[in-house]
Amino acid sequence: MSQSRPEPVVDALDEVWRSTADACRDLSDDDWERPTDCPGWTVRDNLSHLIGIERMLLGEPVPAFEGPMPEHVRNPIGESNEAWVAERRHRPGGTVLAEFEEVTARRVDELRAMDPERFEVVGWSPVGQVPYREFMDVRVLDSWAHEQDVRRAVGRPGGRGGAGESVTLRRSAGAMGYVVAKKVGAPDGTSVVWEVRGPVPLTVAVVVEGGRGRAVDRAPTVPSVRLELDAETFCRLGLGRIRADELAPGSVDLAGDEGLGRRLLAQMAFMI
Repeated sequence: MSQSRPEPVVDALDEVWRSTADACRDLSDDDWERPTDCPGWTVRDNLSHLIGIERMLLGEPVPAFEGPMPEHVRNPIGESNEAWVAERRHRPGGTVLAEFEEVTARRVDELRAMDPERFEVVGWSPVGQVPYREFMDVRVLDSWAHEQDVRRAVGRPGGRGGAGESVTLRRSAGAMGYVVAKKVGAPDGTSVVWEVRGPVPLTVAVVVEGGRGRAVDRAPTVPSVRLELDAETFCRLGLGRIRADELAPGSVDLAGDEGLGRRLLAQMAFMI
């Protein structure tokens, strides 16, 4: 049975996956081997990871992994991811791309055929027990993050301003309260504003109350710290693709408490 109402998250996945495939079209052998911002993974590996997740969601078992896990693997989810990647590490890039297109097309078809009620069912996800719709929202973020890893590595910018970037910015913004209050340990009364420039401009404002970081709709006029940066830098920091000490000079305009601002930039990564 097809859905009686459209699920925007399925359209978002379809958009990002198609854009990712376009970014990988006609890459050279050297391009497939290029390292990316995702620690330990080449261009091919990023695509292999996305294949593995969607095959798992189609019900396929995780392949066996032999040998010690690489240093960049830090948790059981990472071990599962690495098994899918390792299985494809020596396959031609074009073969991996063809598999990616086939698997993601199957997933889109499967998702479009689901009853709306299925998206309300609560179950496991990397962010805890959540409705399946939110799990797929996380898949949009993860897929767009890896698309951008690939595009930066091969010098093919694109995939900006659409659903993937919008979802990633929204979810990244939602994690900043945790960054301010828990990772940095800013005291009550602290306020932080991120002004994010780009195709999807965004203002993220967080205040700390009772030891918790809370997003607020109205940004303080004079916050403890104001950080102005472009969306690519915001996402790369939040997704753990770059360290603060690796940023190019002038990437971030910092006003207010400079020490706190620098600690925030150093602790912005929230991805597991």
